[in-house]
Amino acid sequence: MLKGLGGLGDMAKIMKQAQEMQSKMAEAQERLNSITVEGEAGAGLVKATATAKGELVGLDIDASIFNGDDKEVVEDLILAAVKDAQARASETANDEMGKVTEGLNLPAGMKLPF
Repeated sequence: MLKGLGGLGDMAKIMKQAQEMQSKMAEAQERLNSITVEGEAGAGLVKATATAKGELVGLDIDASIFNGDDKEVVEDLILAAVKDAQARASETANDEMGKVTEGLNLPAGMKLPF
């Protein structure tokens, strides 16, 4: 703490911590682009791959489900797999960002970035 400046030393410390946290959050956000998760439906017949940011990057459909009569079932399975991948991406992103904010004693349920 800087002597003679009262609370300014504490403020400087807080600002430094904020800058460090901002840097760590930027790094974590960048990592989310390289982390992939997979969602599936129909016991693995349809698989969707997404980044931890939720961007769909791949779709794998087992050929055995292609039957002209089952068009709606296939569409439902694709939608379910994509939603599963997005849910897993969100969970992974929250876990990664939680690593950054660990030890900050933030109120329960508070999400960063705001």
